[in-house]
Amino acid sequence: MPSPPTPKNSRARAAALLCAASVLAVPTPTAPAPTAPAPTDSRPSWTAAPAPGGRKAPTAEDRSSFYLEGASGSVLEDKLTVVNPGDRRLTVELSGSDPWISLAAGRVSVPPRTRADVPLTVTVPAGTAPGDRSAAVTASGDGRRVRVPMAVRVAGTAFAALSVEHVRVSGTGRDTVIHYALVNRGNTTLAPRLTIRAEGLFGQVLRREAAGVPAALAPGESVRLAERWPEAPRLDRVAVRVSATTPDGTRAAASGAYTPLPWLAPVLAGAAVLVAAGAAVRLVRRRRAARS
Repeated sequence: MPSPPTPKNSRARAAALLCAASVLAVPTPTAPAPTAPAPTDSRPSWTAAPAPGGRKAPTAEDRSSFYLEGASGSVLEDKLTVVNPGDRRLTVELSGSDPWISLAAGRVSVPPRTRADVPLTVTVPAGTAPGDRSAAVTASGDGRRVRVPMAVRVAGTAFAALSVEHVRVSGTGRDTVIHYALVNRGNTTLAPRLTIRAEGLFGQVLRREAAGVPAALAPGESVRLAERWPEAPRLDRVAVRVSATTPDGTRAAASGAYTPLPWLAPVLAGAAVLVAAGAAVRLVRRRRAARS
């Protein structure tokens, strides 16, 4: 018959069982779950461009812009294509930048993975002068705005004509300003370059290129310009001349008078006459002395 366990053996066995239980209770470490990537919008963007197979510029093969040509009074036709490569319906607002442009619809709804062709016309008003015009068709939708450029050439004989007008000078001293107007009287766009000169009673007092001249002046366009002249003479009678030229050789010029102190003009004119008379007298005396 086995002997009953002693208290010492009982305590040792209880400690061993407790240790085994604690080991089994410790959770086994596991690898952290992978973090899901942040969602991204992979939907392709919609596009708007001239429809394939429409009118093209003589030297351009792409259709990133419209090119239309016709005489005054004609109606020119083309199409705008809106492509929706996404997976949901797209609604786009359409508009033209010029009254000449008329779209068949101001709004178009394009189903997923589909394209829509929107006819448009350009009506050239009767009597329009020959030359080039710039415009655009704009499409807006789904937070985007696409501008499609348009070039319209009105057929006919082109001619360049430019004029400089209303040259005048205001103010005195550091507040002197030269004013003038520049007008494109032809039917082609011009890129003028201007020079300003001023001649006083005793010689040239100003010669420089004008600032602030527009890079391009459209047919019929008129601009008024001002040129500061802080170094203008205070005691002189000056003739200011504004001259304009373009790369194609078109020229124009106009002049204006300037006297900072009006009451001084007769005095300066008299002084100039006296100086000229004195020079003439001296010349005559030299000639007489040379003959004797």
